[in-house]
Amino acid sequence: MDDRGHGVDDEGPAMRRHDRDYDERDLEVDDAEDHAAGPTAVAVSMKRSLERMGPIRTARTLLRLNQAEGFDCMSCAWPDPDPGHRSVAEFCENGAKAVAEEATRRRATPGFFAAHSLAELDAHSEHWLGRQGRITHPMIKRPGGTHYEPIDWDEAFALIGAELNALDSPDEAIFYTSGRASNEVAFAYQLFARAFGTNNLPDCSNMCHESTSIALQESIGIGKASVTLDDVYHAELIVLQGQNPGTNHPRMLTALEKAKRNGATILSINPLREAGLVNFRNPQTPRGVVGRGTDLSDLHLPIALNGDLALLQAFGSLLVEWDALDHEFIERHTRGFEQWRRHVADVDWDVVTTATGLSREQITEAARLLRDSRATVFCWAMGLTQHRNAVATIKEVTNLALAQGNIGKRGAGLFPVRGHSNVQGDRTMGIWERPPAHFLDALQREFGFDPPRENGFDTVDSIRALRDGRARFFMGLGGNFVQAAPDTHVTAAAMRRARMTVQVSTKINRSHLVCGETALILPTKGRTEQDVQASGPQFVTVEDSTCSVHASRGPLEPASPHLKSEVEIVSRIAEATLGDRYGLDWKAMRDDYGVVRGLISRVVPGCESYDVNVRRPGGFVLPHPPRDSRTFHTDSGRAEFAVSPIDVLHVPEGHVILQTLRSHDQFNTTIYGLSDRYRGVEGGRRVIFLHRDDIAALGFDDGDLVDLFTRWDGDERVRCARSFRIVEYDTPRGSAAAYYPETNGLVPLDSTARQSNCPTSKSVVVSLARVGERSDECPEDSHQGTLGSDWSHKTCPDPEYLS
Repeated sequence: MDDRGHGVDDEGPAMRRHDRDYDERDLEVDDAEDHAAGPTAVAVSMKRSLERMGPIRTARTLLRLNQAEGFDCMSCAWPDPDPGHRSVAEFCENGAKAVAEEATRRRATPGFFAAHSLAELDAHSEHWLGRQGRITHPMIKRPGGTHYEPIDWDEAFALIGAELNALDSPDEAIFYTSGRASNEVAFAYQLFARAFGTNNLPDCSNMCHESTSIALQESIGIGKASVTLDDVYHAELIVLQGQNPGTNHPRMLTALEKAKRNGATILSINPLREAGLVNFRNPQTPRGVVGRGTDLSDLHLPIALNGDLALLQAFGSLLVEWDALDHEFIERHTRGFEQWRRHVADVDWDVVTTATGLSREQITEAARLLRDSRATVFCWAMGLTQHRNAVATIKEVTNLALAQGNIGKRGAGLFPVRGHSNVQGDRTMGIWERPPAHFLDALQREFGFDPPRENGFDTVDSIRALRDGRARFFMGLGGNFVQAAPDTHVTAAAMRRARMTVQVSTKINRSHLVCGETALILPTKGRTEQDVQASGPQFVTVEDSTCSVHASRGPLEPASPHLKSEVEIVSRIAEATLGDRYGLDWKAMRDDYGVVRGLISRVVPGCESYDVNVRRPGGFVLPHPPRDSRTFHTDSGRAEFAVSPIDVLHVPEGHVILQTLRSHDQFNTTIYGLSDRYRGVEGGRRVIFLHRDDIAALGFDDGDLVDLFTRWDGDERVRCARSFRIVEYDTPRGSAAAYYPETNGLVPLDSTARQSNCPTSKSVVVSLARVGERSDECPEDSHQGTLGSDWSHKTCPDPEYLS
């Protein structure tokens, strides 16, 4: 340990600034870029990798990343090409950053925690915390403690088991899962929770694609994508709606480029004209390095926030008017078409143009692309799922696909692009607070106990339960719950009410610092690392966005000999809690993950011969009835058209709608760096992107510092986020954007999508005021204290106000 309490490393001078946080006064704004990737992406990837891993570890990891005998990227869930068609460098810039973040040579040792109190650590940014390196030992904050201290693994497991067994009800425990968790640990985790007696299994999907899962389940009988990568390659039209592939899933750009070469047309629909929607400079081709690259979007619609439902119904109205429909498919495979046809035929175009911010001519031009396509793939992400009307909107996407028969044929289908590596696999394995009866029945047949049948808490309900004292134990299997969740200060206060919090983690994050009375950090091995158990070397499995399941094997020695795998951690906690209850052999599961896969094969539909199939190069694809045979497991046995009224979000005068989004230098709550170069922002994060006319109408100038305020109809509390720099940007009138997690505190806990309960992080109605001008409206508990969402006020200008 050095004299500042940091673990010793050999990363060289480039990383010796880890003890200095960044200063928002260094923020610079330039023009947004008109292309994604290119040589700059390669340079950034190599620079970050070499700085954090060094040349040998860089080569050992990146050459194995997303390869058939390698490990799966811990970042997004984009599907891999077939093994024979993968490039040597089958990764993107942000995938390389994710690997460098995990495989860093820096270490956060017990000496680091001894030198830094929780209060001191909590004063730092998420970016600074992440740069302190891998946690090497299990740590505990005891009741009343100010520091974490090391704890023996056996004692940690015993404490957790004792706490769980002391609860008045199993439903006082919450078992959260991050999408990074493998299928094996996800299955073991849900088995443990249900054997313990609760369905409180919230996960990160509750905050992102839950709206998708609900909508597709009701419309086509399965909440997953109905396409393969081959369908993307052979589509005539690809619709990209509410997504930013250049940052959130950059390898998608390679697939889009291939589709363009095959003659595809691309329609992009998004408030921001992101670089990755415009042009792709493939760094693995001469054209991408020294040429112009590949233009992607043939037409871009800069839609206003929350206008997608209206736009999609306008598309439907025009398709009906033009009779651009697949009548045979509609007749044979669907129900409810006539009701939908009458509904969209009567669409109010004044409402449509108001809601979308688009002209009728723009909408008609885009609809012609749908009319003329014989095979369309509809892609979407958070831009559709995080609104009050999200489920209805996604059902409207499905309506269009059904109307033209774009399900169950090559080059066509529905493609919700998942943003976290195994979030879909975790749901397949049973991580769900609302498990279907057939899954619970299978558990009962296999294990001989009756699992709980009542629905559990999702993410939002978990926060409410902690806040209200109905839950007292929280365990996070990965992730950074406090920073990822909405209404940051409410979430933080709720978490601090817990009697015990347990975080299974690789690196320090905010959720270790905003914690329960007793808090444990259980350091785990990552995707990049070898996992050797009693039976020998192990591998784990993951599922991508297109239902493909494959193996993942890390090449590196673990960051510390004191780390344990996630499967071992969960199984040891289960043993400490349940003992030999129900005869569950937890030791066999951790000694040989093939035992877990054998259980999966007997419980999870579509996973027969699971252990055999995942050992094949490239793995296997799970069955998907609508894709495979145009079979729809709905109540009617047919795909269901849905009829939804267009609702327009009311925005009072002097307000705008805010969407929270990622920068190009982050993955969810992990902040890799301070360069959002595609949008022209360098050196800081507290910015709000606004249209020039909105800036003028609100009485500001480009570059002004403002505070952001929002109030939710359901309560009287004012939420605020302080000191954001206004950046003039190409965004629709009335639609603003800012980075999360800094703005998560503006998203009210009770503002959620109908049916899915997903936070409405893309529909936040905010007002702006000059820094300090409305400080009396913001109660103390909404901006003071040690919270990562507002930590950086300490380094912003105007210290008199921001003290």
